[in-house]
Amino acid sequence: MVSLSVLLGVFSAAAGTWMATAEGNTAELGAAALVLPNAPAGAGSGSGTDLAGGKVQTTTPGQPAAPASEAPAPTTSSAAPTPTETSAAPAPTTSEAPPPSTKPAARVAPSTAAQVLALVNDERAKAGCDPLTEESHLTKAAQDYSDEMSAGNFFSHTSQDGTTFDQRIKQAGYAKPGAENIAKGQTSAAQVMDAWMNSEGHRANILNCSLKKLGVGVTTAGWYWVQDFGY
Repeated sequence: MVSLSVLLGVFSAAAGTWMATAEGNTAELGAAALVLPNAPAGAGSGSGTDLAGGKVQTTTPGQPAAPASEAPAPTTSSAAPTPTETSAAPAPTTSEAPPPSTKPAARVAPSTAAQVLALVNDERAKAGCDPLTEESHLTKAAQDYSDEMSAGNFFSHTSQDGTTFDQRIKQAGYAKPGAENIAKGQTSAAQVMDAWMNSEGHRANILNCSLKKLGVGVTTAGWYWVQDFGY
């Protein structure tokens, strides 16, 4: 593990400036938080992190085959010079259903983005907030931006062309941007959520009860993560 600092940028509405603070942390991660300048009252600041998928059992052993019934041996008639064979009796059938399996049914693991959303809603439930729902335009904005940071090898809430997160969300077709969380280096949904929840600014976004929608993006080349929130 390498000792790094997590950079947290917060917009101060009163001062009209961005303030950067360094939170000491010992981990292989990077995270940043951003606050929307024109967010409605009560909106939190933006931020980012990552989460891992859970293990699932996919084995469903089949039921053992029932043993076949033996057909009776052929019989001969004493009156006829040539023995005649009787037809074999059919195997007995039963109307009883096979016993139910005690093994868990096979399940398909949710996508990493879906895992992040589920973990976010777990935390919101603990705080008494309504769950967030996935929104396709926010998902596009988040995924496009995680791809962009990966391709450009940079890590910031502001694109290399100067575009801010709220502008990216509106360009993707969502009219009410709220906040953004980003992270870099975590290789699972659980890891990124742990990093976000242990950062004040990122946690505030996740537990902002006024936010209603979420889009999650993750790019495994460099492990970039983006959460885009909306009202």
